[in-house]
Amino acid sequence: MADKSNASQGAGAAPAVDDPAAVRNVVLVGPSGGGKTTLIEALLVAAGVLSRPGSIADGTTVCDHEETEIRQQRSVSLALASLLHDGVKVNLVDTPGYADFVGELRAGLRAADCALFVIAATEDVDEPTKSLWQECSQVGVPRAVVITKLHHARANYHNALSTAQNAFGDKVLPLYLPAGDGLIGLLSQTHYQYQGGNRSMHSPDPSYADQIEGARGTLIEGIIEESEDESLMERYLGGEKIDESVLIGDLEKAIARGSFFPVIPVCSSTGVGTLELLEVATRGFPSPAEHPLPEVFTPQGAVFTKVTCGSDSPLLAEVVKTTSDPYVGRLSLVRVFSGTIRPDTTVHVSGHLSSFFGSSNGTGNSHLAHDEDERIGALSFPLGKQQRPASMVLPGDMCAVGRLSRAETGDTLSGKDTPLVLKPWTIPESLLPVAIQARAKTDEDKLSVGLGRLAAEDPTLRIEQNPETHQIVLWCMGEAHAGVVLDALENRYGVAVDTVELRVPMRETFAGKAKGHGRHVKQSGGHGQYAVCDIEVEPLPEGSGFEFHDKVVGGAVPRQFVSSVEKGVRAQMEKGVHAGYPVVDIRVTLLDGKAHSVDSSDFAFQMAGSLALKEAAAATKIALLEPIDEISVLIPDDLVGAVMGDLSGRRGRVLGTETAGNDRTLVRAEVPQVELTRYAIDLRSLSHGAASFTRSFARYEPMPESAAARVKSTA
Repeated sequence: MADKSNASQGAGAAPAVDDPAAVRNVVLVGPSGGGKTTLIEALLVAAGVLSRPGSIADGTTVCDHEETEIRQQRSVSLALASLLHDGVKVNLVDTPGYADFVGELRAGLRAADCALFVIAATEDVDEPTKSLWQECSQVGVPRAVVITKLHHARANYHNALSTAQNAFGDKVLPLYLPAGDGLIGLLSQTHYQYQGGNRSMHSPDPSYADQIEGARGTLIEGIIEESEDESLMERYLGGEKIDESVLIGDLEKAIARGSFFPVIPVCSSTGVGTLELLEVATRGFPSPAEHPLPEVFTPQGAVFTKVTCGSDSPLLAEVVKTTSDPYVGRLSLVRVFSGTIRPDTTVHVSGHLSSFFGSSNGTGNSHLAHDEDERIGALSFPLGKQQRPASMVLPGDMCAVGRLSRAETGDTLSGKDTPLVLKPWTIPESLLPVAIQARAKTDEDKLSVGLGRLAAEDPTLRIEQNPETHQIVLWCMGEAHAGVVLDALENRYGVAVDTVELRVPMRETFAGKAKGHGRHVKQSGGHGQYAVCDIEVEPLPEGSGFEFHDKVVGGAVPRQFVSSVEKGVRAQMEKGVHAGYPVVDIRVTLLDGKAHSVDSSDFAFQMAGSLALKEAAAATKIALLEPIDEISVLIPDDLVGAVMGDLSGRRGRVLGTETAGNDRTLVRAEVPQVELTRYAIDLRSLSHGAASFTRSFARYEPMPESAAARVKSTA
């Protein structure tokens, strides 16, 4: 693409444009360590926003998460930085590359209109990145590939290019050829050399002629194949020289359409390729007005279609990141889809995650539906810790919004007179349970507050207060995600927590028929307590619940105390009779008993019923029931054997397999919950990140004797 000059920007200036057509929202994705954050810094230097690389600490975020990210030694949060190039504002959205933070990545994809896949010249393309490419392909997201770390000792550009083409397809073609201290443009046949951050243009050295000729021919054929001019291929094959401007025009249209994917080599440390990348982003990628809007609804669920990417359209924006800053308070990173947002105005905040996805898809009770009006604070364009003030934000642009105390990540902002709801991006299901407790009893209130705020920031974090095990369980994406949550609790909210062993909610039942005698008699020199009852307990089929029958004759147990015996039995069933788990699927029959005209009472017969059930339990075998989950594991075909063997080792029963397309297989199985505690971690390790799974409760089943004995010994 042609060379364009660019005016230098000061770091304190907020880039602004007055037309959505002059905005590009670009998300950077790729594996951890690929160099996304340093690439953004290099682009900011090339555009004059920063004076030198490293002006912003590694792990730049919309707010101050730098200490957490330095401790984790990886970017864990979505970030935004903006620049101007040739009058076009480019919003660069940085996303974490580690698999645990796929929620942040999906938020970045939602905020952007196109994607840069950042691949290091020292590494292969990993499986999660391949899957993400397919996901973008399904929805037609325009993409480009950036190969970084060209000057690394182990860098191999041609191997990285070949790997990317094998992973992403034959429409992935380079626009430039690395050459010493610069790049050679394959269409312009110009050598762009970089010295001291400045770019100059020269004729290529003749030694590159053969490389240029081969790569240029392949590129031109790829562009012509995507051209809307059907005669172009015939003219080209007939020997006609196609004008460079025609090729560039068709190239830009194909990139914006998402049918051609240019490769740009970049060296962040020297700036090589940064201006070329900015030219691709500003000239090839589509503006927000060219990108389809997400589905829009009213809070009542009706489809709303009267929205366009224009200032005269109703306000429609989405919170793609929420976080707290120690200096400026709570900030929300917002993408404006339509209308104009201004400081100190009242907006309608809608959160309806559970309405779209239900309570099981990673939302749980941490993200209840809510609708309220709220006055927003200042608007700004973030750059690291800096918040550059904005007087207004136009449709298509992104900004940070202050003082949205009720808004959560994924919420919709709209006009208070026209409340709307955007269908949220797909929330990945958190499948790693981590049980925690406050280290100090006095910190329990602070723990509750901290977890509430973290849940508002992170839709992938599900917080469960388990009523059976009485544990606080954090459902996380993986160990790194859990580590970030625990780090935030301690360092941002001042509450230290300990992880404890997760208790799986089990059940107990009677394995055979048994009788029990309950006698509660106390005399203490006044009004005493007297109740005696005899019961028979027998097991029922799974799922039958609890039955209580009265077969007392002759009024041995007065009518008013029969229900008291049942209450006592039910209370003891909740407490358990052997390992401390609730008792299910039994029939209890009241056979006989005794009462006293003065000392018998409701409480006394409740105690007698409880004692009778415990005695019956001691007289027979008690079976431990464990929860069984049905899981569906999506894996590459070559891992089917390994995964099925692993499931077998977890006492799993494979129900079947089916082809899922793209050389992938879906394995369905039933596995005890106790065997799935770390499955999210183990499956990722087994498949190198290429597999995923879902789980849902199926039923309770008797636990094998050997496993039950271990559970009972620790009860």
